Amino acid sequence: MADGVERNTRTIEQSVVTDFADRMSYGGYLELPILLSAQHPLSSPEHPDELLFIIQHQTTELWLKLVLHELEAASAHLRNDELAPALKGIARVKHIQKTLTEQWSVLATLTPTEYAQFRGVLGNASGFQSAQYRAIEFRLGNKNAGMLRVFANDPPNLELVTAALEAPSLYDEFLRLLSRAGYDVPADILERDVTQAWVLHPELVQLFTAIYADPDENWSAYETCEELVDLEDNFQLWRFRHLKTVERIIGFKRGTGGSSGVPFLQRALSLTFFPELYAVRTEIGT
Repeated sequence: MADGVERNTRTIEQSVVTDFADRMSYGGYLELPILLSAQHPLSSPEHPDELLFIIQHQTTELWLKLVLHELEAASAHLRNDELAPALKGIARVKHIQKTLTEQWSVLATLTPTEYAQFRGVLGNASGFQSAQYRAIEFRLGNKNAGMLRVFANDPPNLELVTAALEAPSLYDEFLRLLSRAGYDVPADILERDVTQAWVLHPELVQLFTAIYADPDENWSAYETCEELVDLEDNFQLWRFRHLKTVERIIGFKRGTGGSSGVPFLQRALSLTFFPELYAVRTEIGT
């Protein structure tokens, strides 16, 4: 440097735009003034860790919005026999799932003592009431019409969850694709009431056993089966991490939404989206 002083700065290139009087800016495109002003702690005096709690759940909802978007698109691709882009969407969901699972480690830094100081301001607010989470479960096949009651006083979210309840699941669309490709999927499965929760169909286990017995001949179906297993594995890991984070922070207290808390979350681990894709593992090699 001319003055003999070393400066730890980077010169702004002449071509870099700095005048945004009449141009789209980063903050404008992302609506950052709205996004970053959407955190409103209710504790008084404000507890410093309530911001963590709010941001954790808000960012989760943003990722869930993208998961739902990708699952809906993947279902549409399967419906149109476009397997490659469907698998691309599923791959993206898997990466989002990894991020969501890792995110629990941030909330786990909240100690029981810290959380107890502002938990009361939540009232009956609970993640159980997440419409996007419920819609994702429905899109993957864990249908439960009783859940609609939670959204009875919230018309937009009731519409979102109802649409997911009434739509064929991702698994339904995959099985329909298999049928169109010549695989022997029973008609009663193809014509089932898609508002009902998926249950194990033993006849499908036979079909998948044949697919797994000859991967080279059935590669597209075989690959898709494994991608779906990845989705479920990731979902179960997320559920488990959620359970352990809740246990770490509040122990076995009841949930703010009225649930039994940890025992309620434990029961969710028994739910499955694609039971035949797990059952087939018992059949392989026997």
